[in-house]
Order: sequence, then structure tokens, then C-alpha cells
Amino acid sequence: MTRRLPRGARRHWAELERPGHLVPPAVDTAAIAGLPEPARRWLGRAVPSGTPAWAVAELWMRGEIRLGGSWRAFSARQIIAPGIGFVWAARTRVLGLPVSGYDRYGPGGGELRWRLLDLVPVLSAAGPDITRSAAGRLAGEGITVPPACLDATWSDGPSPDTAVMSWVLDGEREDALIRVDPEGRLEELSMLRWGDPDGTGYGRHPFGVALSEEADVAGVRVATVLRAGWAWGTDRQAEGEFFRARIEDVRFR
Repeated sequence: MTRRLPRGARRHWAELERPGHLVPPAVDTAAIAGLPEPARRWLGRAVPSGTPAWAVAELWMRGEIRLGGSWRAFSARQIIAPGIGFVWAARTRVLGLPVSGYDRYGPGGGELRWRLLDLVPVLSAAGPDITRSAAGRLAGEGITVPPACLDATWSDGPSPDTAVMSWVLDGEREDALIRVDPEGRLEELSMLRWGDPDGTGYGRHPFGVALSEEADVAGVRVATVLRAGWAWGTDRQAEGEFFRARIEDVRFR
């Protein structure tokens, strides 16, 4: 899938996947001990003692994405380095024809580019608003690399089972509220993410992800079933949901 990416996106992917160490040293468990209790409960379970401090994940996923009011099957591959950047490359079909492309965020900002039949542009966008929206996405999707979440800034959430994970990206602070069950499983992430989901202009809108099921990958417990959308926590949440996926494989770096 990445072979079809434009040169700039391929170069960005290669930069993110370049490991600093083949196997990094173990996570500092003292850092987990200093977190708010819900974050400690999650990361203490997701990142057991002795787990390498992985900073990057490569993900393979399949699911459904809502485009133009219709749910369409997709397959995707993603590389993500929390606090640094991501590239998400995917393929789907519209009217029976293949559509492929990518979303990405990194030092050069955010960008999305999608093509029909790998040739005809159907959507291309960049600029400050795309960058801010992509930064919010990166801040939330950091949960797919639990060891790297120790590099975030943490604070108490508004209720006993919640904590706030914060990242500073392009000079803007992005806050993501996590909700953790009593056993330490991550159940939900919500945030006010920059975007224009209803076509009325860019701003911060409720966005969230529901998480379920888990897999043990290289010693890390990762949530593998995700549902995401805008208007999270409002009476329009069902209408705003646009993404359902199962992570089929993960490789940490």
C-alpha cells in the first residue's frame, strides 16, 4: 500500500519508521507510578514491567468508513509516533471504483490526498486548519502506542475513572480525556478536536473514540476494536460516527 504513496509521503513514512534502537530499553516504571490513578491503572496493565519503551507503531487495520452518508469497507496501514507524526494510508471503493490515499501529520504540517483509480484527484487539502485537525488526531491516537504515552503530560480528569493526556503540537496544546475501567482497560477517549464536521466552519468540536477488545503485542496490551466520530457525548453522537475498525496487526519500534 505504501508503494503507491507520493514520494513526499513515502519519505515521511520512512522517517517515522527509522528506529533509534532495535529494541529500546525497558519502560521506567517509576514514571507510571507518578501518573494520575486512572492513567496509572491503564498503563500499569498495558505496559508491564520490563516492556521495551516502544516509541513507534505500525498498524494494519480493516473496517468501515462513512463517506457521503454510506458505510464503505476499507483497509489501511498506518505508522504513528506519538508527539511526532503519523501517516495513514488506506484503500476503499466508491461506486465500485477504487479510491486510495493518505492522511498525514508531521513537521511540515498536515495533509490529506485521495485519488480515484490511483490517478484522478478527488480530495486534496493542506494548510493551518488541516494541520490543527491532524494534530488533534495524533494526540488522540497516541493510545495505540501505550509506552509512548509516558511522554505526554498528564493531569486529573473530572471523574474518578478519567485522566487527561496532553501533547503540545505546533505550539497548541491538545488534551485527550481517557476513561478506564476498574481492571485497567481503556474504554473511551474524548476531546475537543479542531475540525469542520458539519460544514459550518472550523473550530473545536466534540470528538471521541470507543475502544474494546485487546491483544497482547510484544508485551503491550493494545485495544483492537475502535469506533470514532464527531459530536461525541451529545445527542448527535450516532449521526457523527464515521469510523469503525479492527486493528489486525501491530509492530512496535
